[in-house]
Order: sequence, then C-alpha cells, then structure tokens
Amino acid sequence: MREINKFYIDGQWVEPAELNLIDVINPATEKAAGQVALGGAADVDAAVDAARRAFATWGQTTVDERVAVLNAIVAEYQNRMGDLAAAVTEEMGSPTGLTNAAQVPIGLGHLMTAAAALPEYKFSDDRGSHRIVKEPVGVCGFITPWNWPLNQVMCKVAPALAMGCTMVLKPSEVAPFSAAIVAEIFDAAGVPDGVFNLVNGDGPGVGNALASHPGIDMISFTGSTRAGIEVAKSAAPSVKRVAQELGGKSPNVILDDDKFAENVAGGFATMMLNSGQSCNAPSRMLIPSHRIDEAAEVIKATAPNFTVGDPTTGVMLGPVVSEAQFDKIQGLIERAIADGATAVVGGPGRPDDLPTGYYVKPTVFTNVTNDMEIARTEVFGPVLVIIGYDSVDEAIKIANDTEYGLAGYVSGADIDEVRRIGSQIRAGSISLNGAQVDPVAPFGGYKKSGNGREWGDYAFDEFLEVKSLLGYSA
Repeated sequence: MREINKFYIDGQWVEPAELNLIDVINPATEKAAGQVALGGAADVDAAVDAARRAFATWGQTTVDERVAVLNAIVAEYQNRMGDLAAAVTEEMGSPTGLTNAAQVPIGLGHLMTAAAALPEYKFSDDRGSHRIVKEPVGVCGFITPWNWPLNQVMCKVAPALAMGCTMVLKPSEVAPFSAAIVAEIFDAAGVPDGVFNLVNGDGPGVGNALASHPGIDMISFTGSTRAGIEVAKSAAPSVKRVAQELGGKSPNVILDDDKFAENVAGGFATMMLNSGQSCNAPSRMLIPSHRIDEAAEVIKATAPNFTVGDPTTGVMLGPVVSEAQFDKIQGLIERAIADGATAVVGGPGRPDDLPTGYYVKPTVFTNVTNDMEIARTEVFGPVLVIIGYDSVDEAIKIANDTEYGLAGYVSGADIDEVRRIGSQIRAGSISLNGAQVDPVAPFGGYKKSGNGREWGDYAFDEFLEVKSLLGYSA
C-alpha cells in the first residue's frame, strides 16, 4: 500500500494543513492500492509563496544553468523508470507493454526535447533602435489528468523550467503515485527549493484555489472541456494567462483505395490504445458508405487480437480508470444502441471472464449518424463509431462538424489527397497515414479543445511575457 500523506513544498515533504486521506483505487482489482492526502487553500498558499520566493532567483538564471538542471532531471528520471512504470500501471491500469513503451518514455522525451531546444531558443530580437525581449511569465499552476500522467506533467513542467518559471503542480487525485515519484526525482536532481512544488487534491479543494490564486501568473489545465471552462472562470478575476488542452472527438478519414482494409485495422488499433482514454483518440471513423460492411468485417477479424485483462499480464487493453468512468461509458454504449446504432463488436457490460475490474469490451458501432450522442460526446473509452460518406467533400464536412478540434487522422494511398484533406480539417494535430505523435511537434486544439500549444519549443512561448525596450540602442 502506497501512502502519500505529505506535499512537496519549498524542497521539503511537509504535512498538509489538515490531514484528509482518500483511497486510491487500482482499477484492475477495485481495491485500494494506497492513500493520498487532499490539500486545500492553505496548502496552495504555502506552495505559491515558496514558488514566488524561488522565482526571484530562478527567473534570473542563465540558459546554461537551466540546461544543467534539466539534464540532471533526465538522469534521475532514467534511474527511476521502473518505479514510474509500476506506479502508472497500478494507479490507472495501463498495460505494462504500453507503460514501458509509451507512458513512461514520453515524459522523458519532453524533458530531453526541452533540454535540447533551450540553447537554440532566441530570447531577444533587435528591431531598429528597439530590443524585444522574452521573459518568464512567473509562477505557474498546473492541473493535470490521469490518462497519460507523465506525459501531461512533463509537457508542462519541462518547458516551464526551461523558460525560468516556477510552479505548483496538482496531479489527478485518481492517479497520484507517479507524480509523487516525479517530486522525488526533482529533489534528487537538485532542483532549487521552491522551483517545483506538488500539492495533491481534488478540483474544488486545490484546482480552484490554484486557478483563482492572485499569486499564480499562469494556469495550465489539461482535462475535460467542462472542467476547463470552470478553471477559466476561476482564473478570470485575476486576469492570469490560461492555457487549456481539453477534449476531443477526432475524425479519422479512410479513403477508398487498395489500402482500405489496412487503414481500417490501423484506425481501430489506434483508437484502442490506452483503452481509448486519450483526448486525441480517432473515435469517429469516416469511410465510404459502400464499404461499411467491408469495414465491419475487417474489425470483426481484428478485434480478437486486442485482448482485455489484468494489465500486468501482457494484454493489449487494461481497465478504464475508475468506477465512475466505467459507468459513464456503459451509459453511452447503452444509449447508442437505443438510438439505433449497431454494435459490430463489443457492447454493454464487462467481458464474460472479467467479473472484477473496470473492464470495457472494445466496442465498434455502425449505423451511426454524426448527430447521434455517441458521435458527438467524448466517450473516453474503447468505443469507436463508423460513419459513412459519399464524397470526400462530405467527409471533410462531417470531420469538421464537431465542437472539438484537437486532432484528426487521414489515411490513403494518394499522399497528395491525404495532405489536401488533412489541411482542411480544423484541428491542431493531424496524423497523415499513421504518423505518430512527436515531442518536437506542437500539440493543442481548436474550438472547445482548448487554446495554446504544448510540446517542443512551441511550448516555450506559452511561458513567456514579451517586453519592448524602446530606444535600447539609441
């Protein structure tokens, strides 16, 4: 049993202002794997005070000094990758194969990308007699989710450190184990006291306190669009900067050519990654109407390869993260069937051989139109809908007919056509022919999928203020 009953503030593990412990549930067993303390406004005040004091010096450090700290963090992170992997699998049910191949390495990737890009970043520019400089925004508040815990922490923390900002992190109380190890890594790496602070808690107790705190200069939130709106409302009175990476209902346009079956199978596989718990999951597969039956047969043949079960046993899909998430997904599946959708594979309920654990059958629906709830609501589970189109122009129209705009996918043999379609999808990240995410490429959304960009040197700008020094060289 893990117990996280202290917060990391000003370089020390400190007692909460009031001790309030909750269980952290292992979604594979439905039993408590440990406990975490929930903080409150007083804990946030202490962390913000520490971050403000630290900013006075960390904000004035040189690029070389910050690169050295980032590289020290990289070395400690590499030493703890096994511990991080075990924590992620236990806290949110990620299968060990996915955890070791992606969940843990992607956090390292963000650190290494920031360290490599920082020496080349230009912090000043002379225009005539004036100098334009970029300075750290100040103290940042980070609110991160449970689905890719290390990715979401490091894609905020790494660029903020690189730019000279200090920070207070609130990870998800559903999956806090890996974030506690991150704090241990930062401590061992010698990150100066107060630069990185960790306060566990829930949204009402810590998230709102961070978003509304006058000592926080920027709030960066990743999570649902509903919660992101509330964060922005809380931040508005202090006019702090708000960056949001929110929900998605991403289209996957499959073209009518001889790679059709391969691309349908690939789209299904990408959707099922992390049990569908990815904000950029390709959850709407758009295919030529006359090939829907063929696509269904491809999926029926592919689905048995995507085993579901104990995430420590080499399966492809583990459980979804919690009982609440399981119940939400089941409700959406049941309502889709009531609305007339047909489950090609999967459907309601747990797999027959898994009575314990929050396991969801990989589910694919046909007979879906884009106005159905199942086509418009972010399920955040292993549920894919297939929607037919009669022309490529109609496919583009359907792809863009959503309140979201985080990601899009296009697959086909004609690369020029794939590029043309990708350029017309209104979303922040478009994968062409199965291209994978890359820490150097910016990530973020249009519309209700958020604002700002994370990943790589594009993330640096989010953590900077721009100052004009007029007459600098007069």
